Amino acid sequence: MTIRALVVDDSAFMRKVISDILNNDPEITVITTSRNGQEAIEKTEKLKPDVITLDNHMPVLDGLHALGYIMSECPTPVVMLSAVDEKAAETTLTAFEYGAVDFIQKPSGSISLDIDSMAEEIRHKVKSATKVDLGNLGFMEEHVKKTLETEKSEKDDLKVKLKSKPEKTASKKVVAIGSSTGGPRALEKLIPKLPGNLPVPVLVVQHMPAGFTDSFAKRLNQKSSLEVQEAKEGDVIEKGIVYLAPGDYHMEVTKKNIKGISKEVISLNQKPREHGVRPSVNVSLRSLKPVYGSGVLSVILTGMGSDGSEGVAELNKKGAQCIAEAESSCIIYGMPKAIVNRGLADSVASIDNIAKKVVDMIA
Repeated sequence: MTIRALVVDDSAFMRKVISDILNNDPEITVITTSRNGQEAIEKTEKLKPDVITLDNHMPVLDGLHALGYIMSECPTPVVMLSAVDEKAAETTLTAFEYGAVDFIQKPSGSISLDIDSMAEEIRHKVKSATKVDLGNLGFMEEHVKKTLETEKSEKDDLKVKLKSKPEKTASKKVVAIGSSTGGPRALEKLIPKLPGNLPVPVLVVQHMPAGFTDSFAKRLNQKSSLEVQEAKEGDVIEKGIVYLAPGDYHMEVTKKNIKGISKEVISLNQKPREHGVRPSVNVSLRSLKPVYGSGVLSVILTGMGSDGSEGVAELNKKGAQCIAEAESSCIIYGMPKAIVNRGLADSVASIDNIAKKVVDMIA
């Protein structure tokens, strides 16, 4: 079945190029275009597209306000397009709260003459967006029905085959979180729920390009009791701090002798992408094996594909543990599904219950 797409951009050039990119895929047809957010709303209500590409900055009604209306009144998978600057990054991150599935980084400003270089990524993200669980999109809820969510989580635990482990395990020394599509929303729910006195460091790998992770770290930091920062080369890892892998860099952990004392430090690199992504969850998790061994608690959240499963499998050999996000709360049940299908999950929980699981499992 052909995917019916609506392309929204105030630039006639961008509408034409993006439409051509999408129409060159036999699985996608651009049914119409819009010049601003108001037109986008009207055409979404009338034509019911399967997916929308939506520019941030437009006259009459901007992308963010159009997105808010669309997700509250006629939920549709939306992929945002964004130029790279601090304001655009903040707007894009807010768009995830409003229900955007993913975003595409314009390579050279609002009117990107070289947008063709992104053709494969644009088609991939548009097709991936149609696979999301629309029930988990829309505005982020302010109130969580904890009893119902707990019941859901318990049912999810019963539905999947969990690893059989002794009750007593080695104390945890680090929490490592991996996420992709839908990850920014999930992380904005999870990280602020972690207590400020968490006795271990937290490493986060979110598939995100350069130019956005610094703003995302600052955003999480404002909402959290823990200190959240974009990781930098040579950072000495300390408990109670959340380190977010910078866009387009793999984040690894190594041992370094500092003033005669062995310390765990952040090491960043731009080695080849793994499974098409950088940063890679697998790369980070594998680096933890010789440093922390069984002391790793990994958490795999929503995302397309299977990044993280190989790293978790390696850590499993050392006796480390893993929490997988439940299908019931995932935007895309890909990465956690790979963990569950390989029998690597020690626990499965909805996003609203993972913080409690983390605290319980590192105690």
